[in-house]
Amino acid sequence: MSKKTKIRRPKARLAKGFRDIEAGELRGMKRMLATIEHVYESYGFEPIETPAIEYTEALGKFLPDQDRPNEGVFSFQDEDEQWLSLRYDLTAPLARYVAENYDALPKPYRSYRAGWVFRNEKPGPGRFRQFMQFDADTVGTASPAADAEVCMMAADTLEALGIPRGAYVIRVNNRKVLDGVLETIGLDPADPTFEMQRLTILRAIDKLDRLGTEGVRLLLGAGRKDDSGDFTKGAGLGAAQIDTVMAFVEAGGANRTDVLKALEPLVAGSAQGVEGLAELAEMDTLFSAAGYDPDRICLDPSVVRGLGYYTGPVFEAELTFEAETEEGEIARFGSVGGGGRYDDLVARFRGQDVPATGFSVGVSRLYSALVALGKIEGEGAMAPVVVLVMDRERLADYQRMVIALREAGIRAEMYLGTSGLKAQMKYADRRGAPCVIIQGDDELANGEVQIKDLIEGAKLSETIEEREEWRAARPAQFSVKTDELVSAVRDVLARHGAQ
Repeated sequence: MSKKTKIRRPKARLAKGFRDIEAGELRGMKRMLATIEHVYESYGFEPIETPAIEYTEALGKFLPDQDRPNEGVFSFQDEDEQWLSLRYDLTAPLARYVAENYDALPKPYRSYRAGWVFRNEKPGPGRFRQFMQFDADTVGTASPAADAEVCMMAADTLEALGIPRGAYVIRVNNRKVLDGVLETIGLDPADPTFEMQRLTILRAIDKLDRLGTEGVRLLLGAGRKDDSGDFTKGAGLGAAQIDTVMAFVEAGGANRTDVLKALEPLVAGSAQGVEGLAELAEMDTLFSAAGYDPDRICLDPSVVRGLGYYTGPVFEAELTFEAETEEGEIARFGSVGGGGRYDDLVARFRGQDVPATGFSVGVSRLYSALVALGKIEGEGAMAPVVVLVMDRERLADYQRMVIALREAGIRAEMYLGTSGLKAQMKYADRRGAPCVIIQGDDELANGEVQIKDLIEGAKLSETIEEREEWRAARPAQFSVKTDELVSAVRDVLARHGAQ
């Protein structure tokens, strides 16, 4: 007798670092994205969509990890052995698009786009390998007015979503000022190790909120060992150099003019640093003229952004209210978006200067913040009314009922399974249906339909203890003439607050 071959079945499991998103959140995010889009459109930005896959060479140079094509990004080779990667962000693909279509585009070119991005990095709590961003960018002008406008648009976006003033702040800095500080402490851009040392300094400063002043000092110096014992090599700065960098980082304040004054001596003697400071001063003038006070947009030298491609002003949108974390602790919600000037990104393709600036919203994180604030409500649409199938020979009759409901603007479906009444009712309960429509032989003979209000029935069942009383009362179930079906269902939905 032959041995029975065991069928090997794939295991149903979610890939590490990814998540499924269900109906309620999808609907809420859709409405949130529509609000963001409305603000971006009001500023004159145009939509554009780029592919999720780009040639790796168009992305990799500016990623935090550059040693091999698959570091930091998900990559593969096509039939021509060309490396392709899932996009890491939406900015590098935009730079490729602008470079490829440069002559046909108006300059400045103002666009927005939403899409999924992918990071081949270690996942963690709230840190996924696929997430959505919503970007807006201005390409083709070096004016600080473009940077200022993006910051103001970010503030307007948060307020349009219902986040009140005082619950957020747009924090602004300039990479040129930091580079000026590095110049004054003796770091030489011509040194082969400069770029890596500069990136290490950027990442150290970027961890200020999480590690505090002492943790950043360690990362600016020899390095830091975390609680698990892992050691992170530092930037190798001396004590005096660290003091100067920390004076820069801690120069922020409630008054933008005071911050500018505090930064002046730190960049004295550096042409680049002075230029960056002048750009911040111009942005400050525009903020003040437009009525964006420091409680909405502030200057904060601790904002540096982690990516290496920023060349000038950088900014972050931070929520300042507190919320409960996944671990049950109360903490400030933090950053929900950021961006900055990236004048070299398009130039990589064209060999000529093409200045650009932009802002990116972290959609999932912002959505979570809106939920925590109670600004996303009613994201679950009323489930469909379910027409039960009492006689399979009468499917056409039941389908006509469904069509009548849909034509009246009511979500409705006919039960498409093959089970009996009990299973159909269970299905409607699991769907969250507000009511079901029943027409058996008796109802048909009387020209009627039965409507069972499942929401009201669930409420009444809490007050009825005896099975016999329940069957006799048949709570929330009533009959109407067939031609009154639509109006009767409307009444049921209106009773439960559905539109």
